[in-house]
Amino acid sequence: MSDYKEIRLDVADGVATLTLNRPDQLNAMTMDLLAEATDAVRRAPGLGARVLVLTGAGRGFCSGAALSADVLNSDVGVLARQGLNPLVEALSATELPLICAVNGPAAGAGCSLALLGDFVIAARSAYFLEAFVNVGLVPDGGASWLLPRLIGPARAMRMMMLGERISAEQANDWGMLTSMVEDSAFADEVAKLSAKLASGPTRSYALIRRAVRAGLESKLSEMLEVEAVNQTEASSTADFAEGVAAFMEKRPPLFKGE
Repeated sequence: MSDYKEIRLDVADGVATLTLNRPDQLNAMTMDLLAEATDAVRRAPGLGARVLVLTGAGRGFCSGAALSADVLNSDVGVLARQGLNPLVEALSATELPLICAVNGPAAGAGCSLALLGDFVIAARSAYFLEAFVNVGLVPDGGASWLLPRLIGPARAMRMMMLGERISAEQANDWGMLTSMVEDSAFADEVAKLSAKLASGPTRSYALIRRAVRAGLESKLSEMLEVEAVNQTEASSTADFAEGVAAFMEKRPPLFKGE
């Protein structure tokens, strides 16, 4: 969309594609990029989107924060609090299914963003790098919360303390990804999954996202009640009525996200 300078937001057929758009810098994050991306995430549902795809322009997903003399002379924690954290919170809170399409290197906070998706699809040439320790910093963007849950504390410590590249193949083996695909098939795979989600029961997806995140911090008895509340909401939607009708009539459902 024309009102952004460091990202692109394109919405078509229910799919909102948010592209980090500083390809000459491997989409390194500036404060302006972070503010624009946060705004785009919040705007997408009102533009008719039923699924959100986060990706990068050019040959990289995101190389992390754009390092500069200004950054080196700043309190990086304040920069994270004011710029990166609102984007992570917006991506976590969105009602839309989130696909992170990792087309290339995902380093530093870019690695954190790449792993936030409900679906993380990586091209074979991509890699993941918790680069913070290599410049004397610590992981941010939610990495220290997310990585131990994804791959366990031992592997998370290895990534964060050794600062080694993790190939897409290894990330897939460790359970960090939904799938790894050949570079030549990457765009088609993302488009196919996006189209499937955009035609699905949007409210159900939102409730599933909410429940899974709650479940990471809740007891079983608490989650049983969350599921019951969510089931009440889901069963009041037009998509539920359509799903039942389609089942009874032995035809594919035509969900409208309502």
